[in-house]
Amino acid sequence: MINEIIKKNGITFGVINGIVSCMIVSIIYAIDLNLFLKWWITLIIIAISLTLSIILLSKTKKEIQSDFSFKDAFTTYFIYAAIGLLISTLFNIVLWNFIDPSAKETLNELTIKYTVSMMQKFNTPASAINEAIKGMKENSQFDIDSQLKGYFFNLLISCIFGLIMAAFFKTRRSYQE
Repeated sequence: MINEIIKKNGITFGVINGIVSCMIVSIIYAIDLNLFLKWWITLIIIAISLTLSIILLSKTKKEIQSDFSFKDAFTTYFIYAAIGLLISTLFNIVLWNFIDPSAKETLNELTIKYTVSMMQKFNTPASAINEAIKGMKENSQFDIDSQLKGYFFNLLISCIFGLIMAAFFKTRRSYQE
C-alpha cells in the first residue's frame, strides 16, 4: 500500500507539472512556433521540472517524518512524472491533431529545415540527409502514435532521473558499531 503522503504529493505535483507544461506549450504556440526549436527553451523546461521535483521530494521527505526509503522517494517521483507527462502528452495530442493540425504541419516543416541545417553543418552526406527527411515526413513527431511512444520514452528517461533523485533524497542511515 502506498503511503497517503506519497500518493497525495505525487499526484498534486504531477498535476502542477502537467499544467505548467501545457502553459509553456500554449505560450510558445501563441508567440512563435520557431521557439519550439530553440535549445534554451528545453533548458528552461528541464530547470522547471527539476525545481518541481526537488520541491516535491523535499516536501514529501519532511512530511513523512520518518524513514524516507529509496523506494518511497522513487515512487513519489514516478507518480509525479507519470501524471505530469500524461497531462502534457494528452494536451499535445489535442493541440496538434484536433485544435490546429496546420500548426503541426508548419512545425514539421520547421523541424525538417532545422535538422537539414544541422546535418549540413556536420558535413553529413546528402543521401543520409535525404533519408532523414523521408523518415521525418513519414513519421511526424506530433502524430498521435508518435506522441504516445514519446510518452513512454520520456517516462523511461524520467525513471532514470528519478532513480538518481531517489538516491539523493532517501534517508541516510548512520550505522554505529
